[in-house]
Amino acid sequence: MSELKPGVTAPDFCLKDQDDKTVKLSDFIGRKLLLYFYPRAETPGCVMQACSIRNAFQELSASGVAAVGISPDAGNAQKKFAGRYNLPFQLLADEDHQVAEAYGVWGESSILFIKYTGIIRSSFLIDEKGKIIQAWYKVKPLDTVPNALAVLKQF
Repeated sequence: MSELKPGVTAPDFCLKDQDDKTVKLSDFIGRKLLLYFYPRAETPGCVMQACSIRNAFQELSASGVAAVGISPDAGNAQKKFAGRYNLPFQLLADEDHQVAEAYGVWGESSILFIKYTGIIRSSFLIDEKGKIIQAWYKVKPLDTVPNALAVLKQF
């Protein structure tokens, strides 16, 4: 797994969201993007993370930042997740985990000493030109928003 560093161009992506709309990284050129990867919809950590982003959505938007979540869940699972928790941002389906691999977030992880291969919860702040401002690998669910807001204060 190769981690992305600040200043590098973010890997491009083209995925379907929870409403079956195609979403590309280039759709966000001209504004900052908080892109986060989560292991699986409806799990406790993923709910906490998504709801914390939902709760900060107006503050992020006021700072010119869009938010997008990516997981290997299918679009219908993403739609159910977004609806259940009233998420105002796009959730993208990376079922073949190619985008996760490009961002270096697909690999071995563990829960309660059980190892598995999947998403390593991570988040990225991307600038208006598509470059990585900051990357957080193995981020805690409730640290995604505070990490991003702390960096945004520098701008």
